[in-house]
Amino acid sequence: MYVRDAKNREEVWLLDRIEEMGLDETAFRSRDYVVAIDEESHEKAGFGRIRIHKGEDETVCELTSIGVLPEWRGQGVGAHVIERLVEYAGDEGFDVVYSLTNAADYLSQFGFERIEPAQLPEALRDRLATKQENIQPDAVPLRVAVDRFRVPTRHRRRFKRAAAEDEEGEPEPEEGPEDFGIDPDEATYKYDTGG
Repeated sequence: MYVRDAKNREEVWLLDRIEEMGLDETAFRSRDYVVAIDEESHEKAGFGRIRIHKGEDETVCELTSIGVLPEWRGQGVGAHVIERLVEYAGDEGFDVVYSLTNAADYLSQFGFERIEPAQLPEALRDRLATKQENIQPDAVPLRVAVDRFRVPTRHRRRFKRAAAEDEEGEPEPEEGPEDFGIDPDEATYKYDTGG
């Protein structure tokens, strides 16, 4: 499992997942997103973006539209998407990252702290009100200092062995010859060398 920048060709996939999950697609630009990819199956597991808000007095960075596909949840995918986004924010010169979300408990484990709306930079106050009116009525403002962000060890372990789960929550079993009606003890193969 790894996290990389989204590609332009993934725009439709991202927009479809954002709509399915009821996330924020305001000012959508695929180049602002990162995508978590399974190394073996090449399946997309999660995504998120940073959004830069330029105000009169200051420019601020917001994490938004973070989603993990249902079959990949609980495996550290979201943690690593958020980690990559915070790294990018730091690379862009931001010391603090904000999030306006209804997932405050989830983000708090990484060092995000809830703040009062009045403590938000001006560029994010209207954004919070709009988000609460249109997308997430229970969204609250959070912030974290980039150098205080931490991913708990349990998320790192889960991410290393992440695998998609089927509908019942079980990993997909590997298919064997028997699944295709082949008796592996009796079958001969076209290129069998007899050894």
